[in-house]
Amino acid sequence: MDVTLRTRRGAGLVALVTALAIGLTGCTGDLAWPWDEPEPLPTPTETLAADTKERKDSPPEPKAPPRERHYWPLTGHEGKPRQMNRPAVSVKIENAPEARPTRGLEAADIVWEEVVEGGITRFVAVYHSRLPDAVEPVRSVRPMDAAIVAPMKGMLAYSGGQLPFIDRVNRVSTQSLVMDDGHDGFYRDPARAAPHNVIGKPREFLAQERGDMRLFSPPPAQFIYAPHAGKGSAAQKGTRARSLSVRLSNFQTSNWYWDVRSRTYQRSEGSSPSMAMSGARHGARNVVVLGVDMVNTAYTDPSGAPVPETRLVNSSGEGFVAAHGKVKKIRWKKGRIHAPIVLKLANGKQAQLEPGNTWVELVPRSSGSWSVR
Repeated sequence: MDVTLRTRRGAGLVALVTALAIGLTGCTGDLAWPWDEPEPLPTPTETLAADTKERKDSPPEPKAPPRERHYWPLTGHEGKPRQMNRPAVSVKIENAPEARPTRGLEAADIVWEEVVEGGITRFVAVYHSRLPDAVEPVRSVRPMDAAIVAPMKGMLAYSGGQLPFIDRVNRVSTQSLVMDDGHDGFYRDPARAAPHNVIGKPREFLAQERGDMRLFSPPPAQFIYAPHAGKGSAAQKGTRARSLSVRLSNFQTSNWYWDVRSRTYQRSEGSSPSMAMSGARHGARNVVVLGVDMVNTAYTDPSGAPVPETRLVNSSGEGFVAAHGKVKKIRWKKGRIHAPIVLKLANGKQAQLEPGNTWVELVPRSSGSWSVR
């Protein structure tokens, strides 16, 4: 009986093993036996190397294009192109003692000071990056104004003038806005006596822009500006200049004093600070002084005095640029009437101004002079 039991138990064990073998044989070949060694997993170093190789083989991520910068052409300051798309508006402003204080000069990008009859001076104030609410007092056009505004191909506003001088402006792709012709934007200041009481509104002048003026917007740059403050020609290679004395005639001396806090030259009319109606003192990032020839024209003013003209077209001469508390000598040259004035250093390169506003002093060689301290 024991033998029989063992035989039966052995037969059962064989049957169980056989059944298990048959069952496993029916499984798919993907099943690994417990004693089969699994495939080794890649080490972290191998994975990192593979990822690095894949990144090297793949094309680099595209870089965002650099943001295009736009600069106001008459100051060199950065701005938005949509705002720049308008013509320059120049306004003829008086500088006789009876006309002071003036209004709106502090907002001009460029101010040109010129000698007129009797030895007094007047300004051509050019507005583009900023438009003041009003400028005052507006006066009449003079023969050299066409050569000043022609390169900008914009607008010139004035109270009136002799017909030959008006014709010159109209022939140089500049739109005239004349109070005597009934154009909009001119008003009288009841607090002042005529003729020193004409107010001009630059925004109203712009509203009268002719269609062809849009072809010239914005104005081309009149000078070259350094990319950053303190990088202009005077600041980099000039000599120290705390004050500038610019004698334009027996009746007008314009003095400039370096102000460290504002980083501008502050203007005086002789010994008196040059003030705006707003209470601000007139100042300039750049003062450009040019020695020019001045001749009398065949025309006279109502008093009988000859009307002088500053010769700019096809002319050249000496001068200096003052900025950042320093001065640098230059030679200037202007070719045809539509060409801007070129300022050159002794090495032949063009002078760079500081970003900001500029006052240009047109000093007659015959009656004017300058000194730097």
